[in-house]
Amino acid sequence: MLATYIHNMDPVIFDVAGPIKLRWYGLGYLLGFVVAFYLLRWMARKKLWVLPENKVADFIAYAAVFGVFLGGRLGYILFYQIPKEGGWAELVADPLMVFRVWDGGMASHGGILGLMIFTLIYARLQKVSWTGVGDGLCVVAPLGIGFVRIANFINGELYGRAAHGVSWAMKFPETLRYNGRATEAVRNCSELAPEMEQIKFQGTHSEVVGQKLSYLIEKSRDDEQLLNRLGEYMQARHPSQLYEALLEGLVLFAILFVTRVKFPKLANGMLTGMFFLFYAIFRIIVENYREPDRGQALVWSLTKGQFYSIFMVVAGLAFIAVALLRKKFPKLKH
Repeated sequence: MLATYIHNMDPVIFDVAGPIKLRWYGLGYLLGFVVAFYLLRWMARKKLWVLPENKVADFIAYAAVFGVFLGGRLGYILFYQIPKEGGWAELVADPLMVFRVWDGGMASHGGILGLMIFTLIYARLQKVSWTGVGDGLCVVAPLGIGFVRIANFINGELYGRAAHGVSWAMKFPETLRYNGRATEAVRNCSELAPEMEQIKFQGTHSEVVGQKLSYLIEKSRDDEQLLNRLGEYMQARHPSQLYEALLEGLVLFAILFVTRVKFPKLANGMLTGMFFLFYAIFRIIVENYREPDRGQALVWSLTKGQFYSIFMVVAGLAFIAVALLRKKFPKLKH
């Protein structure tokens, strides 16, 4: 049955007022911060984190702004927007895109790098171990990653590659914009939305097709016949967002949380190294099933996600090596 499932979830939960909408994507981040707050507070109470309980709320607030959002957005601009063909010209023509987080474009690798820089500065100001602060953050971060990946699935974005013979494969309407069948789909499905003739779509031919397609996709969420007709022009694909939610979210959290609880005296930096290492391995695996970002050239036959994950593997091994050395030679501790 899942092989014939056509994704029709609405990325908007409900309209708040005018253009303000509550979206699953934003809710995913919010849930991540809330859960992180309660888990870190519990860890601080149990002496499983270097920061005291009364510092948790401020830490989460600062980490959200300066680490996740700033790092994630700038990471997207640097790693994905600028390198693509015409990307720099788009940025120069519309520099405000840097601040339009709601338009999409948050890089997980950028968010992780942003959190590294933030925790380094924060730890110095609080006069505590940087790797100790990072260990606590790395335990709770996978849950936030998992929530956001589920939101990606609900949004029908970051979908997987075409899947053949996979019983749980799904069809995502957004793929119609890039599979070369948008014009055909609009032409043959418009009869199920006759009211479109009264709407004045403007722009070039491709822009008008895109606008009509958006209208049809929106309407299909409440029109099963239209949804099934659109589905005839889509390929079944891997739900790679759910693969990532499972591996980068639930599995990674379980590994780090159990390790933290079972080995409370583990050297600072070990959990940070494990997070980097396992996240990178899981990301490299899932990238084999995820459709590469449109317009992004491969690097050494690797996707951008796989390429950047190589540096995370190196960083993870370095954190683990330094943690082991400090455990063996206490004088190296700072």
